Amino acid sequence: MLRQRGDDPEKQPDIYAGMVREALKGKPDDLTIMMHLCRGNVRSTFIVSGGYDPVADTLFNAMPVDGYFMERDTARAGGFEPLRYLPKRKTVVLGLVTSKTGTLESKDDIKRRIDEAAKYADLDQLCLSPQCGFASTEEGNIPAEEEQWAKLRLIVDAAKEIWG
Repeated sequence: MLRQRGDDPEKQPDIYAGMVREALKGKPDDLTIMMHLCRGNVRSTFIVSGGYDPVADTLFNAMPVDGYFMERDTARAGGFEPLRYLPKRKTVVLGLVTSKTGTLESKDDIKRRIDEAAKYADLDQLCLSPQCGFASTEEGNIPAEEEQWAKLRLIVDAAKEIWG
């Protein structure tokens, strides 16, 4: 798609990082900036697949942000290996719980995946959340309200067990 519109996909990560640097020039030192890495979330669909490997170094080291909300609810986001580039001063919120379906994830699976991520980044740099909002657009997503509340309770319960 980028090539079709005349852009070089190899240069895009650096261009985007430069745009974010420019936008955040002069921000107060005590302002925390987090970046949501969205791959689409309209009526429980998505538009992008692929791991973070090709952009991880630029994403974590050239972006002047304090942390990232990363979609991690399916295998289409790749493995946790790109977290090895995460500097000690930054945080990643792992979106391990999907907002696209009402099926409740297993707490044991979530804990196992966080253990896997912690092989590449310190556990105290990691957090847990849904992969995206439950209503990114006015149409919302497929999960019913009670299913959404169940997922939020699961996140709180898992986080208490993992981080205390």
